[in-house]
Amino acid sequence: MEPVSPRLRAFLSEPMGEKDVCWVDGIGRELAINLVTKGFSKAYILLGQFLLMHKDEDEFQKWLICCFGATQCEAQRSATCLKEWCTCFL
Repeated sequence: MEPVSPRLRAFLSEPMGEKDVCWVDGIGRELAINLVTKGFSKAYILLGQFLLMHKDEDEFQKWLICCFGATQCEAQRSATCLKEWCTCFL
């Protein structure tokens, strides 16, 4: 099991609220710009897409890579972050 990054720990430490999408672990600057440009400006909007995909991490990762140009690492870390947040708060 991978160690928890400080960014993931911070994201999981409290409810999502109105956090910008760049707070999600794995979302780099360029990916955040691509997401915001297409209407995914808040972390809860990205979470909504993850939930619409029935929390399927593989499907979510493919979506981030194909639609927004995420790297495999970014997609994997983002999916893990949202999955862990769901485990903590849903």
